[in-house]
Amino acid sequence: MEDALSQLAQDPDRAAILLDVDGTLAPIVTRPELAAVPEETRAELRRLVGRYALVGFVSGRTGMAARELVGVDGAAYAGVHGLELEPEADAWRAPLRPFAAADWPWVEDKGLTVAFHWREAPDEEAARAELAEVAERARLVGLEPHWGRKVLELRPPVHADKGTAVRSLLEERSLGRALYAGDDSTDLDAFRGLDGLEVAVRVAVVSGEAPRGLREAADLVVESPAELLELLREL
Repeated sequence: MEDALSQLAQDPDRAAILLDVDGTLAPIVTRPELAAVPEETRAELRRLVGRYALVGFVSGRTGMAARELVGVDGAAYAGVHGLELEPEADAWRAPLRPFAAADWPWVEDKGLTVAFHWREAPDEEAARAELAEVAERARLVGLEPHWGRKVLELRPPVHADKGTAVRSLLEERSLGRALYAGDDSTDLDAFRGLDGLEVAVRVAVVSGEAPRGLREAADLVVESPAELLELLREL
C-alpha cells in the first residue's frame, strides 16, 4: 500500500480522494446534528482540494447537509448514498412521508431516505426490535431497509449506493486512481466502486461498532478520524 499511496501523492492530477463524512471525518456523536468536522481536518481537506484532481465527499446525509458540515469549497458532494444522482428516486418521496412522520424520538428525514436512530435509546435491544417492525412495514410498500451503526435507514428500491456514486464521480473526470475512506456498512459499496482502477486504496476507519467485513475489505485500517487525518497529511 505504500507504493499505491506514493502513486497517488506523486501524480495528484490523475487521482481522487473520496471520503465518507460521519465517523470518518467527523467523530461519531449521539445525534447527527451534533456532529462536527475538526478545524484541523478541514484545513487539511482544503489543502487536498488544491492539490488533487478531485476531492469528494460521499455521504448518507443530503449533499447540502454534507457541504454545511464539511465546510470545504471546491470539492464534490454526493448525498444520500448516491440517490441524489438518480432521477428515478424522486418518485419514492411520497411513500417515505408516513415514515418520516413516525412517532420515534430520533428520526432523520433526508427527503429520499428516512433514518431511525437508536443510539440514545434507554433499551437498545427493545428499540431495535421495534424498528424491525418498521422495517417490515417499509418492505410491504416497496422500500428497502438498510441497517447501519445503530441506525435503520429506509431507501427507495433504486440501484444507487456509495459505489455507484464513486464510479460516477470518477468517470465524470476520467480518473483511474483513487483513495476512499469510510467507517460503515454503506462504505463497503464504495470500496467496491474502486474495483478495476489502476490504483485503488480502500481505508477503513474502525471502531467497536465497525460492521462485519469492513476491516477485511480494506487495504489500510486506521482506528479513528484522528488517525485518518494523519494518513491524509501524507498525501
